[in-house]
Amino acid sequence: MILMENIVREGHPVLRKVADAVSFPLSADEKKLCNDLLEYVINSQDDEVCERYGLRPGIGLAAPQVNASKRIFALHIEEDGKEPLSMVAVNPKIVSHSVEKTYLTSGEGCLSVDRDVDGFVPRYARITVKAFNPEGKEFKLRLKGLPAIAFQHELDHLNGVMFYDHIDPAAPFKVIPDAIPFDRY
Repeated sequence: MILMENIVREGHPVLRKVADAVSFPLSADEKKLCNDLLEYVINSQDDEVCERYGLRPGIGLAAPQVNASKRIFALHIEEDGKEPLSMVAVNPKIVSHSVEKTYLTSGEGCLSVDRDVDGFVPRYARITVKAFNPEGKEFKLRLKGLPAIAFQHELDHLNGVMFYDHIDPAAPFKVIPDAIPFDRY
């Protein structure tokens, strides 16, 4: 089970590396990594488990965040009135995106960042993505809202990019042209 001490923090060099593509079939270690990433994000949304193990809640976790430079991440998102999204993405990519942007009005956070970073992070409002599941089966999804934002955040981790790299340091809360604000709550 991944615990907070297994998650590397900003400043660690793996977070600024472009992660390596993964080949199939996955090794036993890679399959375990897939399961562990998904298990963490599911467990971290359970208050009792968080308290017992000292976990910080998260909706996504990428392999580089546990010091594995591989193109793998997990997402687990439950929103009221919507079908839950729970997945592991191997070798994910965005194949198309909207011109329109969006951003979380509350800003973004990250399990690898132990400080609050204020500012709007511009993201594509709608994306079409392709990835493989851990068994090697390709899938394609159209995402919008929180799932689209989270997918882009985790994909950035695979490319050595941190969420705050997108924030304008001179004007962190400046209006993002043609963007739809997304309020998570």
